[in-house]
Amino acid sequence: MKLLTLLFLSTFIFASDILTNYRINGIDEIEKQMDLELSQKDYWDKYLKDKDTTFGYIEAYKNILTCNKEKSTLNLYSKNENEKFQFRKEYSAFTGKKKGDKLTEGDLKTPIGIYSIVQKLSKETNLNEFYGPLAFVTSYPNIYDTYRGKDGSGIWIHGLPIKQERDEFTRGCIAINNQSIECLNKNITINKTLLIINSKELKKNIDKDTISSILSQLYTWRYAWLYNDIDTYLNFYSEKFVRNDGMRYESFKKYKTRVFKKTEKKTIIFNNINVIPYPNTENTFEITFKEYYKSDTFSFTGDKTLIINIDTNKNIKIITEK
Repeated sequence: MKLLTLLFLSTFIFASDILTNYRINGIDEIEKQMDLELSQKDYWDKYLKDKDTTFGYIEAYKNILTCNKEKSTLNLYSKNENEKFQFRKEYSAFTGKKKGDKLTEGDLKTPIGIYSIVQKLSKETNLNEFYGPLAFVTSYPNIYDTYRGKDGSGIWIHGLPIKQERDEFTRGCIAINNQSIECLNKNITINKTLLIINSKELKKNIDKDTISSILSQLYTWRYAWLYNDIDTYLNFYSEKFVRNDGMRYESFKKYKTRVFKKTEKKTIIFNNINVIPYPNTENTFEITFKEYYKSDTFSFTGDKTLIINIDTNKNIKIITEK
């Protein structure tokens, strides 16, 4: 009873402070206070306490596919009724003829990375029988692939030839038998499924303190963006930053400095946030989210991706974005 009383009093005091602030300064000041609170690590520590961080922090996806190239397996995990990722099925898989990460078109390697599934192909869409009854098209190359100069395309998860034999390897795709591809099709929704490919077993149960630190800094970056703090905003960018369209750090810095001088009131909302450690790296993460942005002169609603590096003090630096 004593604990409940204390919780009630602390909540009342906090609400009372907000109400007083609103009475004196208006709603804009309350918004600013809330925006600042979202940048505090304490908030994210508490928020993540009971969240599943098996693969990182994931809001947007219900299914995770993990491919272990070393073991030639494709595993399916799905969120259960408690919003926890639960192992569902392991499929035997063929991957690229050559080992290592894909670098260029025709190198016969399966890429290592994080990919969404962007399309499903079947006989109704004139899929060649060589690829079995179904194929799922991935988003390779992603923005981190592009940043590192990798190229190529056409990385799919597909079945096996219906009327002919095939080799026990692919030109870079992931192939599973036709019964398995049909089973997979019944158990996933493509826009709610993420594919993570690694050369070996994927690291699981990601440290919540690291994720909390990243999320608090993401919202500090947002706070600086909202309130035109150009120095704090740019401090989140690496000098090796290259935007997905090729704009390098110095040009980006000049461009953003001009934009921030407008001092417009902005609305910036992030949802469907995902923070995932990038496979085969030690300190690189992919952050994706749905962004809603509105100012007096510009509006945008769409997908945003940041690739970040973190240092030993867990400070983040953005190396590319789209």
